[in-house]
Parts: sequence; structure tokens; C-alpha cells
Amino acid sequence: MLLPEPISSKAGPDPMRVVVTRPEIAGRRTAEKLRSLGHEPVLLPLTRAVHHPSAAESALGRPHAALAVTSAEAIRVLASLGGRLSPYLDDPLYAVGDATAKTATEIGFRDVRAGPGTGADLAKLIVAGEPAETTPLLYLTGKPRSGGLEEGLRLRNLPFDPVEIYEMVPIAHDEAAVRHALVEPLADAVLLYSRENARLFFHLAKPHLPALRSLRALCLSAKVAEMVPQEFHRNIKIAGHPGEEGLLALL
Repeated sequence: MLLPEPISSKAGPDPMRVVVTRPEIAGRRTAEKLRSLGHEPVLLPLTRAVHHPSAAESALGRPHAALAVTSAEAIRVLASLGGRLSPYLDDPLYAVGDATAKTATEIGFRDVRAGPGTGADLAKLIVAGEPAETTPLLYLTGKPRSGGLEEGLRLRNLPFDPVEIYEMVPIAHDEAAVRHALVEPLADAVLLYSRENARLFFHLAKPHLPALRSLRALCLSAKVAEMVPQEFHRNIKIAGHPGEEGLLALL
């Protein structure tokens, strides 16, 4: 079992104890950023990724006008194909934001187009780039997922083929591990990245909520904030732009 891992930070002005809910690999990168800001990160990954590279390889072999991804996790699945990915590295690839676009470039994609950070905005970018296309866009996605990109593409009648190439599976932390992360000592803030992420966190934290009345719920978007329980609404802060830097700016 993966235990939440408190990580000491350097002394700084009014450091906060911040719960990082991202999967472990991404969470450790976030922890480094928090330490550099003078805060104390506590790793409490809520999910782990299960990859389906065979689904990705099969989908790539079908006709498609371009690729679209709304998570760096999808890029990590593609990277696992190794040399079998080579025939597709010149395909246009639409990425939800700069961080995902950078990950795609790092594994060899040569025509990467970054959106401003949400699925709905990425749909607008794709439609502008593929205005008269009849071959479907290949949307390489995960489970569960938000529907912003798909809703945007449907509204604009752009054909697309969604294929789930990974699944985020909840991690079963025991009660002692959760207590260690949240109340020994008390956490000051939690970073919430998606609706499902927020739902899982407050479900896991439920036995400790009376002690966490002052916990700041830092949300990537207003949609994420909708999943925060009523008693914490006064503690919600929403990022000014949909990316991790916007989230960390709330601290």
C-alpha cells in the first residue's frame, strides 16, 4: 500500500501544509514546486493509472485527421509504445495545455498545438484548425474523464473517435494513513484538479472533516468547486486560469 508521504520544506514565511492529491509521479513534481515556494507538501495520491497500450496502438492504426489529448497520462501511454509510435509522430496533435504539449514534444511529436487549458477551449482550437475535415479526430483519453472536449466537438459537428487508453483507479488508503496526512498535524490546504479528484478527496477525508473546518479547497475551476461539500464553500478558492501555476498562485 502506498502511504501518504510528508516532505519537509525549507523554512519560509508562513509555510502552509498542502495536500497534493495527484497521482504519485505528477504529485512529486508538484511537491517540488511547493517546496520552492516555502510550503510543506504532503503526498496523498487518490488514484493510480492503469495503461492500455494495445488500445492505443489499435486506435492509431485507424484513419484519423489528427490526435487530441487532454492529459499527460495519455502521452505516457503513447510513450510506452516505443518504436511502434514512430509512424505517427508527424500527425498533428492537439494538447489541452502547455504542460501536456511539452510532454508530447518530449516523446517526439513534431506538430503539437497547445490549447489554453480546458477541453472546451481545446475544441475551439481544433475546429479552427480542422474546419472542413471529414476523417474523424482521434481523441486518446482516459476513464473517468470530463466531457468538455467532446461536448465542444459535437456542438461544432466535427467527427471524432474517443478511445480510452488508460484508467485512473482509486487508491484504498487505510484510515491511519489518511489521518497522518490530514490531521497529524492539520493540513492547511488541498489542491483539487478535477471533479472526480474532489469527490474522491472528500469521500476519503469524511471521518476527519470536523477537524478540517479551516482547510482551504484550492480548485482548478468552478466545475471542480461544485464537488466541494457545502460546509467548505467559504474556504473555496478558484484558479484564475486552468493550469497548475494558476492553482499554486492561490497559496
